Amino acid sequence: MTAADALDEIERLSPEERDSHYKPGSIKRVKLKNFLTYDAVEFFPGPRLNVVVGPNGTGKSTILCAICLGLGGQPPLLGRADDARLFIKHEKDEATVEIELAPLEGKPVHVFKRVIDRAKGSESGKGAGASAYFINGHKATLKDLKKIVTEVYKISIDNLCTFLPQDKVGNFSGFDKQALLIETEKSLSEHLYNTHMDLIKLEKELGDSGNNADQVQADLDEEMKQNAKLEDELKKLEEREGLIERVELLKMKRTWMIFDAKREETKLLKEMRESLKKQKKEAERGMKPIAEKHAEMEGEVNRIKSRYNTLEKKLKQDRKTFDDCNSKSANYGDAIENAMAEYQNIEAEQRRAERELEKQRARLEDLETEFKEFPDAAELEKEIAVSQRELRDTKKKIDDIKRRMRDLAEDSEVATNRRDNAARELEKVKDEKKIRLNRLFGVAKNLQEAYQFVDQNRKMFRRPVWGPVGAEVQPKSEAAAAFLEQHVSNASWKAFVVECKEDYDLLYREIRQKRKIPINIITVPVGGKLDKVDRPYSKEKFEVLKREHGFEYYLDESFTAPDAIVAALQLRHSTDKVLVGGSNVQKSIDKKDLMEFLTIREPHDSRSGKMTACFCFTSNGTPWKYTLAPSRYSGEIGTDTAQIPPAKLLRPGTDPSVKDELAATITEAEETIARVKPQLEEGREEINELTEHGQGASARFKEAKKAKADQKQFAMKLDNQRDKVGEAEENASRDNVREKGKLIAKIKKLVETNITMSETAAKAHNECLKATRTLIGVKMTEDGLVESLRKLVDALEEKKAESADLANKYKEADQQYNEKKNLLKKLLDEAQRIAPKSDEELHEKLQADDLPTELPVLEEELDEAETKVQGTVDNPHLRKEVETRKAKIEALQAQLDGMVGEKDSALSQLEQKLERWEASLTNIVTKVNSKFSAYMKEVGCAGEVRLYTGDKNVTENDDDN
Repeated sequence: MTAADALDEIERLSPEERDSHYKPGSIKRVKLKNFLTYDAVEFFPGPRLNVVVGPNGTGKSTILCAICLGLGGQPPLLGRADDARLFIKHEKDEATVEIELAPLEGKPVHVFKRVIDRAKGSESGKGAGASAYFINGHKATLKDLKKIVTEVYKISIDNLCTFLPQDKVGNFSGFDKQALLIETEKSLSEHLYNTHMDLIKLEKELGDSGNNADQVQADLDEEMKQNAKLEDELKKLEEREGLIERVELLKMKRTWMIFDAKREETKLLKEMRESLKKQKKEAERGMKPIAEKHAEMEGEVNRIKSRYNTLEKKLKQDRKTFDDCNSKSANYGDAIENAMAEYQNIEAEQRRAERELEKQRARLEDLETEFKEFPDAAELEKEIAVSQRELRDTKKKIDDIKRRMRDLAEDSEVATNRRDNAARELEKVKDEKKIRLNRLFGVAKNLQEAYQFVDQNRKMFRRPVWGPVGAEVQPKSEAAAAFLEQHVSNASWKAFVVECKEDYDLLYREIRQKRKIPINIITVPVGGKLDKVDRPYSKEKFEVLKREHGFEYYLDESFTAPDAIVAALQLRHSTDKVLVGGSNVQKSIDKKDLMEFLTIREPHDSRSGKMTACFCFTSNGTPWKYTLAPSRYSGEIGTDTAQIPPAKLLRPGTDPSVKDELAATITEAEETIARVKPQLEEGREEINELTEHGQGASARFKEAKKAKADQKQFAMKLDNQRDKVGEAEENASRDNVREKGKLIAKIKKLVETNITMSETAAKAHNECLKATRTLIGVKMTEDGLVESLRKLVDALEEKKAESADLANKYKEADQQYNEKKNLLKKLLDEAQRIAPKSDEELHEKLQADDLPTELPVLEEELDEAETKVQGTVDNPHLRKEVETRKAKIEALQAQLDGMVGEKDSALSQLEQKLERWEASLTNIVTKVNSKFSAYMKEVGCAGEVRLYTGDKNVTENDDDN
C-alpha cells in the first residue's frame, strides 16, 4: 500500500476510527492566536507523517515554534530568540498556543494551553513571567505541564532526536556517534539509557582503581626518594655542630684584635691634638702688634676726614655766593635788553600805525566799488518766490505718484508672499518620503533610532544602505499603493536593504546586538540589480493578457524606487511575477477561463503540473487580489480571493485637492504680480521726469538764495572795513614822548645795579679757587692713610683666620680623641666580657696556629663559617623523622601487594553488564529499523537504522547510520 492509499483510507474513516490511528502523545490539534505571522488559525495533523509546504515567510517554522512553546519548551530551545514575548504578533498584546494530544488508552484527553502577555514579565529580563499555563482549562504551573509531557507521554522536547527545530540543525549535525546514541536512548528507553550510564560509571571506576595502584607505587617511590634526602641532611647537621664551636673562637679573637687596632689609632690622635694646641698659642701671640698699629692709624684718618669736611662746607658757601651774584647780574642784563626793545617798539609801532591807516582806506574804496556790481535785491526775492512755488507743485505730484505706487507695491508684496508660502506648502506635501518615514516611526518606535544610525554613519558601510523599504517606494497610483501593501508583508516595509554580507553583519551587530533593537535586513546583489528578472509569462503571452484580459503591467512596475529596493521586493515577495490589471480583468474572470490560462506553464518550462499565479485588479473602484495554487494531490486549482483595503502606509501624504488649491493660489498670485509690474514701471518713469524738472527749479532757487546771502554778507564785510579805518586813524594820531622818557630813566638805574653785582661775583670766585686748592691737598693725604689702613686690616684678618682655623682643628682633634678613648674603653670591656685575660686556657686557644693573625683574613673566615652554619637548618627532630619514613615505606609496599585481586573482580562485573546492555540495545534497534523501513517503503522511499558498534570490519559508510 502506498502512502497516498493509506492517506485516502484514513480520510474515509469515521472520527472515532480515525482517532484510533493516533498513537498516545501524537498531536491531534494545534490552535494559534496572534502568534508571529498568524492572526487566528487551527491545524489538525494526521496520525501519520505530516508535511508543511509553502514559500518562505508563510509560517512553516512558526508551527514548529508553537509546538515547542505549547509543550513547555522555552525560546532558547528554538535558537531564534531568548524572550517568549518576541513571538507575539506585531501590534498585538497577547498570543495563545493550544495543543491537544492523543490520550493513553483509557485515560482522559490532555489539552495544553500557553498564554503569552506582552505587558507581563520584566522589561530587561527574558520574559520568564510573561506566560500563563492551562491544562484542560485549569490554570497550572510550567512544572505541572512539563511533568505530564515528559513522564506520561515520554516527550522530551529538549531532545534533538525527538524535536529538531530549523535553527538547531547545525547543533544536531555536530553530534558525534556517542552523543547521538545517548540522545536516541533517552527518546527510546529510560532503562536502556540508565544502564548505559551505569556502564560508563563502572568503566571510570575501573580506570580509577588502576590509577590508584599507580598512585600507591608513585607514593612509595617518592617516600624512598625523600628518605635518601633526609639522611644527607642528617650528615650535614653533624658537620654544622663543629662549625658553631669554631665560629665562637673566631668571634672572641676578633674582639681583641679590634681593641688592639683602635688603641693604636687613639695614640696617634693624642699626638696630633698636642701639636695643634701649640700652633694655636703661637698664632695668638703674633696678632697683638698688628692690632695696636691698626688702632693708631685709624685715629689719624678720622682727624684728616674732620678737617676735609670743614673746608668742603666753606667752599660750598663761597660757590653759593658766586652763583647768586651771577644769576642777579644776568637778570639785570635781561631787564636792560627788554627796556631797550620796548623803547624801539614804541617808535616802530607809530610808523606801522600810519602805514596801516593808508592800507585800510584803500581796501574800503575797493569794497565800495565791488558792492555796486551786486543785482537788485527785489529781483532776487521775486526769483526765490517763483522757484519755491514750482518746487512745491512738483513735490505734490511726486507724492501722489509714490502713494499710488506704494499701494501697487503692497499688492505685489502680498501676492509674492502668498505665492512663496503656497510654494513652500506645496513642497512640503510633495515630500512623500518624509511623510511615510513619520508613519513608519509612529508604528515602530525603535525604527527611528535604527534609521538615524544608518543615516548618520553611511561612511561606515562598504556599499549604499537603503531603507526602511516603505519610505523608499513611490507608488504610481492609489490603487498601486493598495496592491503593494496587500502583497508585501509589514516586516518588509520596515526592513533595510544592503548589498554585501559585510554591511549585513555591521548593521546587525550595531542595531540588534548592541542596541537590542529588532531589525529586518534584506541582502541584494552588489549594484542593487538582479542579473535577470525571470517573468512567469513570455512576451507573447503577456501581450495576450493585456489585449484580451485587461492586464496592464507587473506589480514591480507599479512604483518607482532605487534599484536595490526593487530587487529586494522581487526577491522577498516576487513582485516581478504578480500581474496588475483594470476593470476588464473581472469581465475576463466572469466570461473567460482566465484561471486556467494563467496556471498553464510556458513551453520551455519542463516542470510537471500547473503553476501558481497571483494578480491584482480594480473592479468598480474596489481593488482585489487573487492567488491561484494547484493542489499537489488532485491538481485542481485553488483560489484565494481577498478584497484589498485602502493603503495606509503608502497612501498619498496629502489630499490632491489641497495640492490643486495651492497650485491655483500660486497661479493667481503670479497673475497679480504680472499685472502690477508695468504700472510700477510707468510710475517710476513719471517720477523721473518730475524729478528732473524739479531739479531745474531747485537749482534756480539755490542760485537766487546764494546771491541774496552773498549780498548780505558783503554788506556786513563793508561795514566791518569802515570800522577798521576808524580804528587805524585813532592809532596813527596817538602821542608817545612821555612814555619814551620813563623808559630811558629805567634803563640807567638797571645798568648801575648790574655793575655792582658783577664786582661781588668776581670777589667770591677768587675765594672758591683758594679753598679748592687746599681741599685737594687734604684729600690726597686722606687717601694715602686709608690705603695704609686697608693693608693693616687685611694682615689682621689673615692672622685672625689662621688662629680660628687652628682653634677649630684643635677642638675637632680633641673631640675625636675623647670619642676614641670612650670607644676603646667599651671595646676593652666587651673583650674582657667575651674572652677575659684571666682565662689563660682560653687565650692559649686564641693564640693557636690554626687561627688567623690578621683581622681581614679572620673576618673572611668567620663570614664563610657563619654562612655554612646558616645554610644548614637546625632540625632536632630529623633523626626521628628518618625512622618514621622508613616505617611508612614498609606500609606502602604491603598496600601495593594487596590491590591486584580487586581489579580482576571489577572487570568481570563490567563485562557481564555490558553483554546484557548490548543485547537489549541490538534488539530495540532491530525493532526500530523494521518499523522505519516499512514506513519509508509506504511513502515510496528507502531507509534503515543501523547500530554502529565500532568493529574494524564495519565500513566508513556506516558512520552516517
